[in-house]
Amino acid sequence: MTRLEGRSAVITGGGRGIGAACARALADAGARVVVTARTAPEVEAVADSIRESGGAALAYVADVTDESSVEALAAFAQERVGPVEVLVNNAGIAVSAPVHRTRLEDWNRVLAVNATGTFLCTRAFLPGMVAGGWGRIVNIASVAGLEGAAYISAYAASKHAQVGFTRAVAAEVASKGVTVNAVCPGYVDTAMTQQSVARIVEKTGKTAEEAMAAIVASSAQGRLIRPEEVADLALSLCDDSAGNVTGQALLMDGGGGSG
Repeated sequence: MTRLEGRSAVITGGGRGIGAACARALADAGARVVVTARTAPEVEAVADSIRESGGAALAYVADVTDESSVEALAAFAQERVGPVEVLVNNAGIAVSAPVHRTRLEDWNRVLAVNATGTFLCTRAFLPGMVAGGWGRIVNIASVAGLEGAAYISAYAASKHAQVGFTRAVAAEVASKGVTVNAVCPGYVDTAMTQQSVARIVEKTGKTAEEAMAAIVASSAQGRLIRPEEVADLALSLCDDSAGNVTGQALLMDGGGGSG
């Protein structure tokens, strides 16, 4: 597949899980990708694996919550891979606690990564897409951006913000050849879900197996979503044929669940 041949892409939170899967999918489709996250060994390993498979990839360490770091990322990408036409805002974190026990520092940190990070990266790369008359922004949100669930007030608020931001920016650039969409998966087979299992074990006394069974039961398909499945949906939104799909929050929860 070479439908993104000649295009350049940036994937945040690209060192593992959904971000790494998105980086590989975009590279397999022909894009030159910049894989970025805060942890150098992880993004370098992903970029190395893409190059070993014949793709074009560079690693760059950046913090999406830091304005100057995002600006440096944009400058690096422009210099090394040219104008960025595809942006996948995947960097994200989660905390879990009853709202009365949610610390302000945790609330601010979750909003900073999930919402402000999406804003800063979009602001950095959107002007180039508009100038070039073509662009694709895919925000990896969550079903928690469409509905609420107990004990995830900060996470749900950040993901609702991400979905609202998606819709607003999509309307702003609808006539510019740029689409902006959100993918909203339920529980994905990633480290974040393993952290959810650990929190359930800690707070309820359930075994890890019981906690995972409860999570899996939230999906009508009776399984976790694979990162590659999320990446495939994200990739489909980057195709020329998806030019009329914008401002959407695409639910991907296996027939029912919570993110």
